[in-house]
Amino acid sequence: MAQNYYETLGVDKNASADEIKSAYRKLAKKYHPDLNKDNPEAAAKFKEINEAYEVLGDPQKKANYDQFGSANGPNAGDYFGGNRAGSTGGFGFNFGDIFGDIFGGFGGSTQANYAVPGRDISVKVTLTFEEAAKGVKRDITYTCTQECSDCHGTGAKNGTEYTTCKTCNGTGQVNYTQNTIFGRVVNTGICKECNGTGRKITERCTTCGGAGVKRGQRTTSINIPAGIDDGQTVIARGYGEAGTRGGPAGDLLVNISITKHPLLRRDGFDVLLDVPIPFTMAMFGGKVLIPSLDGKLELNIPENTQSGTILKLKGKGIKQLNKNGYGDMLITVRVELPKTGKNKKEMRDLLESNFPTDKFDKFNNYNKQLKSL
Repeated sequence: MAQNYYETLGVDKNASADEIKSAYRKLAKKYHPDLNKDNPEAAAKFKEINEAYEVLGDPQKKANYDQFGSANGPNAGDYFGGNRAGSTGGFGFNFGDIFGDIFGGFGGSTQANYAVPGRDISVKVTLTFEEAAKGVKRDITYTCTQECSDCHGTGAKNGTEYTTCKTCNGTGQVNYTQNTIFGRVVNTGICKECNGTGRKITERCTTCGGAGVKRGQRTTSINIPAGIDDGQTVIARGYGEAGTRGGPAGDLLVNISITKHPLLRRDGFDVLLDVPIPFTMAMFGGKVLIPSLDGKLELNIPENTQSGTILKLKGKGIKQLNKNGYGDMLITVRVELPKTGKNKKEMRDLLESNFPTDKFDKFNNYNKQLKSL
């Protein structure tokens, strides 16, 4: 069965060109044969990934594939045919540019010392309703690898006890010829003598044992912006695992969880509240205390307020994330009728004598319309 290129790259059919390229780069790095010498299945997977991107990365081939199920349209010819300027191995775009970003490229286009970025770290932080609405600064403690402060990531004692590797002349890379699906190309690989560092350590750092990094606890202050919502993530760039061979550190991904407020609810950036009031207040008006993001407020209830009426306090909602605007506070009035208890007949007589049916305009208008049917 022919492979589904979208499933191979793990993207949706409506994914943008940047999303497709990003997915390809991650998978290509994960399954590249140079990084998976002990995994015989990696090469086959790597080939599938490249085949998928050769189609989805080319707008015309992608359009043909979406419509006809073939990169070359209804009359499929030579699948890899048609060299274009800047292409590699007959592809309609430059794989070398992409691999240059990931591995240092083909034909001697290198990335110094094969720097390896550190991994991202994910942590969960729970906020109150008010903290999420107004923003808060949190100290987060977590475990990660960090650059060794004694050797400054070199792995050498005092950061100085090393010499330049003679095999790669300090570049951390060596060139070699490789037969790939793109044809015979000159590629670059990590120098095995220095493991891609470009240095030969003469005396190891005693603190990290020559690794250049050490694992331990780290506390980082994170500013969580006002308006953050449940399930969203705040990214602290460079606060993840330390990179190796001069690579950048990963990111700290702060996943937000928000506890429920006993009375307030959220709808986008609006704050919702249901307020029960006695029917006498609904009839004659009055004032009632309500909770808000600014503390307790006094809300005016106009006379003859109907149950279900929504009163708006403009600008009293949640600050819009990364913007200057605010949502509103929407208060739904719920009119509560009294319990009659043992004085049911007495209360009924009292109410009916003071509030006969002709006092209720909507009720009378309804009956008039009903009679006309």
